[in-house]
Amino acid sequence: MRVDRRIFLLTAAGAVACSWKRERSSLSRAAQYLWAQQAADGGFHSATYGLLRSGQSLTPFVLGALLRVPDATAPAPAGAVDRAIASIKKHMSVAGAIGVRGGDADYPNYATALAVDALIAARRGSWSADIAPMVAQLRSQQFSEANGWTPEHTAYGGWGMGGAIRRPPDAGHVDLSMTRFVLEALRASGVDGSDPAMTRARVFLERSQNHDGGFFFSPVTPALNKAGQSAEGFVSYGTTTADGVLALRASGVPDSDDRIARAMAWLDRNHHPDWVPGFDEGESPEASWRTGLRFYYAAAIARVRPQLRVRLPEQADDGSFRNANGCVKEDDPLIATTFAVQMITRA
Repeated sequence: MRVDRRIFLLTAAGAVACSWKRERSSLSRAAQYLWAQQAADGGFHSATYGLLRSGQSLTPFVLGALLRVPDATAPAPAGAVDRAIASIKKHMSVAGAIGVRGGDADYPNYATALAVDALIAARRGSWSADIAPMVAQLRSQQFSEANGWTPEHTAYGGWGMGGAIRRPPDAGHVDLSMTRFVLEALRASGVDGSDPAMTRARVFLERSQNHDGGFFFSPVTPALNKAGQSAEGFVSYGTTTADGVLALRASGVPDSDDRIARAMAWLDRNHHPDWVPGFDEGESPEASWRTGLRFYYAAAIARVRPQLRVRLPEQADDGSFRNANGCVKEDDPLIATTFAVQMITRA
């Protein structure tokens, strides 16, 4: 039986329109939920994890996502953006770091990188008084010659948690995710791919990529690689491979480059809509990671390979999302909902 092609095209177009309407409604409710969590001080504070209660890393993280939501879908409440920016600035140290105020450090390099992104996206703040000190702080944190690190050191070119400057041989925690967010902040601030910080970073990124094209979390600290090891080395997995692509792009590498092409091919071969690829599918300790990183993966893959669709857990009546698996804090609705907003906005 012949099917009229015009009917097929109209049906397909209708399905796309319905899907967009659902996603737009979901995005609107998620954004409204997040804005409703803003505290009187302008910040976003975790009610789930004490480490994130200060809001130093969460505030720029949530704000950066909300700033990408179209006003027609979910406009910000009056004065909400300015209050959030004021909260971020309040936590900036004299040296330009965010996340170092109070007791425990709140992921300083991550918080500072996200703050740079949020201030630039919001078009708020002074370059010389606000953004430039944060950019300088991020530059100072790189494992570079200025801090005693050379290309012979495995940590060379990457970034760790932040805080006190580390010098050889004590690299501490160094990972691909932290490096990606710093590189994206530097790029957003106008740092070119030919800058020494970028060329050093590419050394670290190349050390974090496997022959199969995928990436792993850290060439410095074996225990940080959540998918474990094989006879060939550390196992590639989805979140790190998406991070690797985003980090390479931020450092100035074009998509036509073989390093990115091989990473894209790995994602195309291994993608799964319901969990992070690269982990054991059986009942094993790794199984918690493949579902625990579900929202992070969704947000990253939407930027790297938007045609690879994902399915998130059902949205709650209040507009929030939550991961039942809390191994990487995605059971905090502020975190899961922000990742969901990032994903839907990109999709």
